[in-house]
Amino acid sequence: MRRRIAIIIAAVLASALAAAGSAAPVSKPASKQANKPAASSEAKSNEFVTHYAYLGKAYREPAPLSLLKPAVIPDEGLAGVRLGTNYNNQAGKFLDLKYVLDETMLPEDGDVVAAAKKLLAAGEHLIIADLKAPDLLAVADLPEAKNAIILNIRARDDVLRQTQCRVDVFHLIPSNAMLTDALAQYLVWKKWTRWFLVRGQHPEDVEYANDITRSAELYGAKIVAERAYELQTGARRVDTGYQEIQTQMPMLTRGVPDYDVAFVADETNSFGLYLQYRTTDPRPVVGTDGLEATAWGAAYESYAAETLHDDFLKLANREITVRDYEGWLAASLLEMAVKQGSARNVDAIRKYISADSLKLAGYKGESMNFRAWDNQLRQPILLMDQLSLVSVSPQPGFLHPVYNTDTLGVDQPQSQCKFAK
Repeated sequence: MRRRIAIIIAAVLASALAAAGSAAPVSKPASKQANKPAASSEAKSNEFVTHYAYLGKAYREPAPLSLLKPAVIPDEGLAGVRLGTNYNNQAGKFLDLKYVLDETMLPEDGDVVAAAKKLLAAGEHLIIADLKAPDLLAVADLPEAKNAIILNIRARDDVLRQTQCRVDVFHLIPSNAMLTDALAQYLVWKKWTRWFLVRGQHPEDVEYANDITRSAELYGAKIVAERAYELQTGARRVDTGYQEIQTQMPMLTRGVPDYDVAFVADETNSFGLYLQYRTTDPRPVVGTDGLEATAWGAAYESYAAETLHDDFLKLANREITVRDYEGWLAASLLEMAVKQGSARNVDAIRKYISADSLKLAGYKGESMNFRAWDNQLRQPILLMDQLSLVSVSPQPGFLHPVYNTDTLGVDQPQSQCKFAK
């Protein structure tokens, strides 16, 4: 309710300013140009219409270890974009602005490149990409996508912000490096600086473990031991499954030098959940399980976040996930750019969202903008367990000369990103 009231008030004020002549006149481009911009005048004579596309794929996901977590959420990510579009149109009707979401959800074996080419040929140059890294790069590297804006709401891979960065890809979702730094700051603040690193054997697990090692070196923590593990049992849900796990976890954690926390890197959800309450020594678990660093969480309610939770629940009949939040944020970002009046085509929108003056709101207590050197969105990171918010990073005392949020992830002096001209 508070958000809707705020939207109405803001819209009325903006309309009054426009009537007084404070807004620059807007030209409305034709909708049938071969390479049409993001906006067109295909609806009411005084209504400015902005199209943007959602491009997602139904990847095969690992089965969750807990029955309380759904194996597949068919509209994950997309539902957040839909909610953001609803918000955009609620505000836009007072300003003669309309937002149209064009949805493309591919099956597991779908051709992402062909789908992207079809969108781009139709003039869709604002793309919200719910894709994994290889597909995201394949789309970004299309010649047809040279002048597009691609908003990444899924892929956390550091390489996308480093050696494989792309000038037209903007990352709303935090990188893995940002997440491990957020946890590291909290652990150092707590003086829990001796870490036992437990990782899976999949490539994603190794990459996350490398980020943990980097964060330890950056913040002066010590990894006292590292062990790789792969769960052997295939019967965790039969009557004796818990007994087998209860035996394996103490064996995995036995004989480790004294440590403060078990830092787990299990990106494929193979075993990390089982470390909690089963280690040989009674120690907390952090990382991909236990205390997790995340952009959003179902139990987060600060800064009126319950409004977003409530509206999403009404729309999707389920709790909002990280990808849903990022999808909502992407739609909100585009609405901010368009309603400024001067950002009514792709180039103007790119200039607007790239500026240091961007103040993107995301229910986190401070405005957010993009880093110029890698197009990563600066943002506070939530530290949460299954049921509550524990803390928010950056932590007290971790300072930066420009933005404290730049203490999370790769800062400009260390960046390997070189945008192609």
